[in-house]
Amino acid sequence: MQRWRGYEATPGWGRSVVTIGVFDGVHKGHQEIIGHAVKRAGDLGMSAVVVTFDPHPSEVVRPGSHPAVLTEPARKAELIEQLGVDVLCVVPFTLDFSRLPAEQFAHDVLVENLHAALVVVGENFRFGHRAAGDVPMLERLGRAFGFAVEPSRLVASDVAVLSSTYVRACVDAGDVAAAATALGRPHRLEGVVVRGDRRGRQLGFPTANLICGRYAAVPGDGVYAAWLVRTDGQRLPAAVSVGTNPTFSGRERRVEAYVLDFNGDLYGERLALDFVARLREMRTYPSVEPLAAQIREDVAQTRSLLA
Repeated sequence: MQRWRGYEATPGWGRSVVTIGVFDGVHKGHQEIIGHAVKRAGDLGMSAVVVTFDPHPSEVVRPGSHPAVLTEPARKAELIEQLGVDVLCVVPFTLDFSRLPAEQFAHDVLVENLHAALVVVGENFRFGHRAAGDVPMLERLGRAFGFAVEPSRLVASDVAVLSSTYVRACVDAGDVAAAATALGRPHRLEGVVVRGDRRGRQLGFPTANLICGRYAAVPGDGVYAAWLVRTDGQRLPAAVSVGTNPTFSGRERRVEAYVLDFNGDLYGERLALDFVARLREMRTYPSVEPLAAQIREDVAQTRSLLA
C-alpha cells in the first residue's frame, strides 16, 4: 500500500475509486465502507484510495474537543492496508482546509488530484465547510464533475449503529467485550513502559507501567484480562489494572500490566495491550494482604480466560 501525505503530491495515474473518512478505530462500519470501495475498484480495474485526516478535524474546528483516539496513526494505516487498499492519503487537516466549500472540496480533492471515477461513502457522510455537503449534494457534484457516488450501508449491532462514538463509549465504560464486537478485534492501547512506584513488585506482582498518548482511549477504571503485544509480535497474557490505586491513596490514573510467567525487563519498550475482558471494578482494600489475595484471584481468572 502506498502512503501519501497530502493530496496535492499525488503522482500521475489513472482514475480511482475513493472513500473518505476519519476512520478512527477502523471498526466494522468502516470495514464495510472500505471493503465496498476495494471491491468496486477491483471490478473497475482501478486503484482503491482511502482519504483520511490528521489531526482529528474536531480538534481543529473546536479546539479542546479532541475525542479519545481508538487507533494510533500507524495502527490505523496497518488495519486499512489489511483491507486491500492500494493508497492511503492522509490529508493535513488545517483551519484553511476546514473552510473549503463543499464544491471546492469535491473539485480540488476528488477530481483535480485523485481523478475519482467513483466515490464510496457512508450514508451519513458530510463534507465541506461547516459540514454543508451530504450524499445528495455529492451525487449532484458527481454528475457535474464526472464521477459516480455509491453510498455504503451503515452497520448496526443489536443496540446501536456502529460508530467511533459508540466504540469510545464502550471503552470508557469498561465494556471492552462490546467494543471488541464493534471493532471485530480487541480494543488496543499503546504506550511506553516507564518506572512506577514498584508497589506491585513488593506484592509479588511486578507490573509494566504504561504511559499512553495524550488522547488515547483508555478503558474505564477496573481490572482486565489482556494480551500484551511486543513490537516483535510476541503475545503474552496479562492482568491489567486501570485506575488510581485507591488502596494506596493514589491520585494519578495509571495503566499497569502484570505479565503472567514473565521475568524479563520491559522498561523503555513500546508495547500494546489488547483488552479481552473486564474482570472487576477498582476497589479499596484495608491492607496489602487482602489486595494481594485479590490480585492472585485476578491472575488466576486471567490465566483461565486467555488459556
